[in-house]
Amino acid sequence: MSGPSTYNPKPGLMTWLDDRLPIIRLGYDSFVDYPTPRNLNYWWAFGGILTVFLMIQIITGITLAMHYIPHEDMAFNSIQRIVRDVPNGWLLQSMHANGASFFFIAVYIHMFRGLYYGSYKAPREILWILGVVIYLLMMATGFMGYVLPWGQMSYWGAMVITNLVGAIPFVGEAIREWLWGGFTVGQATLNRFFSLHYLLPFIIAAVVGLHIWALHVPGNGNPVGISVKTKKDTLPFHPYYTVKDGFAILLYLMIFCFFVFFMPNALGHADNFIEANALSTPSHIVPEWYYLPFYAILRAITFDIGPIDAKLGGVLAMFGAIAILFVLPWLDTSKVRSMRFRPLTRWFFIFFVVGALGLGYCGANNPDDIVFGGIKFLWLAQFLTFYYFAYFLLILPILGIVEKPKPRPASIEESVLGTSKA
Repeated sequence: MSGPSTYNPKPGLMTWLDDRLPIIRLGYDSFVDYPTPRNLNYWWAFGGILTVFLMIQIITGITLAMHYIPHEDMAFNSIQRIVRDVPNGWLLQSMHANGASFFFIAVYIHMFRGLYYGSYKAPREILWILGVVIYLLMMATGFMGYVLPWGQMSYWGAMVITNLVGAIPFVGEAIREWLWGGFTVGQATLNRFFSLHYLLPFIIAAVVGLHIWALHVPGNGNPVGISVKTKKDTLPFHPYYTVKDGFAILLYLMIFCFFVFFMPNALGHADNFIEANALSTPSHIVPEWYYLPFYAILRAITFDIGPIDAKLGGVLAMFGAIAILFVLPWLDTSKVRSMRFRPLTRWFFIFFVVGALGLGYCGANNPDDIVFGGIKFLWLAQFLTFYYFAYFLLILPILGIVEKPKPRPASIEESVLGTSKA
């Protein structure tokens, strides 16, 4: 926790403002003098990176919305006009499109870091849950944004994903027709998706504010997973972590700029440069790369599960893969946060990361194609889907009980200085 405020406003205007609206005090206590564990590594810089990319997406998105036409006959051409005719439109469009991919790269690294270092454990359960809410909102925002260019993959991706909602018993058909605004993907669908795509980033920003607030109550986690005990365990956020995070942000932005200027379309799909045609279905419909693991889970369920048919089972598995993250703090039974001191769990986590990447690879390929040795992508996706759920529902609960962790340092200070008395 941050403790009492140390901000001392200068006499005059600053004192007058602080007495009536202490917003500068809030910023000083939250981002300048905030006590931060002294052993944070660069994996903790991705929170700042995500904040920067959220601002990039909002600013470029607002500007692009000034020129975009949400009409099924003009949406595709309006994107081309933005790129070719609007001053610096090519830059805005490239930043926004590639920014979405880099946003998801950062959020996946941020989430894997949280899984490895146990950032979801008490007393940070609400912090983790708010993070999962942000992730869900990002996925919804990204999907609706992918539809707006109204290319072939945009149109047919919207058709496939919204049709899945119809598999939900009782309410699925009604929800699907509401999303469509009629009986198929068309003008009303485009209007709805454009409105929601514009609105949701501001909701994300609000939940990010709650996320930061929830972070400042228990304080930052750290690589050794030990709570702050004395003032010697912490450093003020500025200048130590503003400089460290600033360096990481600049490095990440340099990679981002390489894609923006030299490979602006590398992360897109070629079929999306063809205008949407309801009479011509692409040979292989795939979503954006950051949805591919869940797309593979959806397609992996090809069998009925009791009264649940395969289509509904796939939908439940896809949404369940995200929903399970909400209850993760109560599934992991170990009292040790960091996997640095849980060697067996660390190996299972490495397999989990490889499995998640493997699911993404399966989602990008035809299920009936061969991976190697006669093994189909479908079979590989089914095995990795089983491991995905087993990791949360079986492995973490059991290992938390049977695994004996390694000795931990007595304090953060001792772990940094190397004088630990375990």
